[in-house]
Amino acid sequence: MNLSRRDFLNLCKSSSVAAGLSAVDLIRLEELFAGTSAPTVYWLQGSGCTGCSVSFLNYIAPSAPTTAAEVLIQNVNLAFHTTVMDVSGQSAVSIVDGASKQRRGYILVVEGGVPLGFNGNACLAWSKDGKDVTFKDAVTVLASRASKIICVGSCASWGGVGAAAPNPSGIVGVQQATRKRTINIAGCPPHPDWIVWGIAKALVGSVGTLDQYGRPTRLFNRTVHDACPRREREEAHTYGQDGYCLEELGCLGPQTRAACPSTGWNNHANWCVDANSLCIGCTEPSFPASPLRGAGEREDD
Repeated sequence: MNLSRRDFLNLCKSSSVAAGLSAVDLIRLEELFAGTSAPTVYWLQGSGCTGCSVSFLNYIAPSAPTTAAEVLIQNVNLAFHTTVMDVSGQSAVSIVDGASKQRRGYILVVEGGVPLGFNGNACLAWSKDGKDVTFKDAVTVLASRASKIICVGSCASWGGVGAAAPNPSGIVGVQQATRKRTINIAGCPPHPDWIVWGIAKALVGSVGTLDQYGRPTRLFNRTVHDACPRREREEAHTYGQDGYCLEELGCLGPQTRAACPSTGWNNHANWCVDANSLCIGCTEPSFPASPLRGAGEREDD
């Protein structure tokens, strides 16, 4: 299940407009993939619902490869991803063990929160030599050698739904668990274009400015309300009123930073508010509670 660099590049090109990849980024990816030492990508899954992987697998683009399924059929994949890899058991574990032999840093992608309670035994990553390896230990070891750590989804970023009170498993985000800086592609789940953008930008080292919560400002610089086409429309006072602003009904768009209005979902056909559903603030650190207000900025290096 090795990642085909050429087809991943094609995947990036097919989403370059929606994902915000510049011509310079694509040239740098071309140069990177032309060599033999492009970074390896490991994708780990912790305490979560696998919804972020499902979102990525629902990737749709106007040009080939048009879907993630098409990519996977062509044996295009990450070096390690338990949901879609074609090996299991010790053969799969040996792939992860190969990370310690990498001469250069790899990209670590994490989906799902990290349980710290019960000595980490609330979530097991795999077994090795007859012994269980907790997800906490697996993430900590791989994070220690990674050149970049990308958290896909709000669970990996800050704990998400699993960390909601009373949180008996002690679930936290990857940065809190490892004390390593992370790039947080937030959402429950994130848009597949955002995921492709995050991995591609990390590969070429151009993620850019992150806000105080580790989110790339390129994706999370505006609130949903700022870009919502219903912003200046009449307020809805009951559910099911198509085309009306939903703020008075509890829509959290004014406090939620995300690019949903511009990227859309389901091949850009619609998104939550367009389907007359409230924004629930799933890209915010406090989700599933109310979003936090305000965000400073820092530069990712």
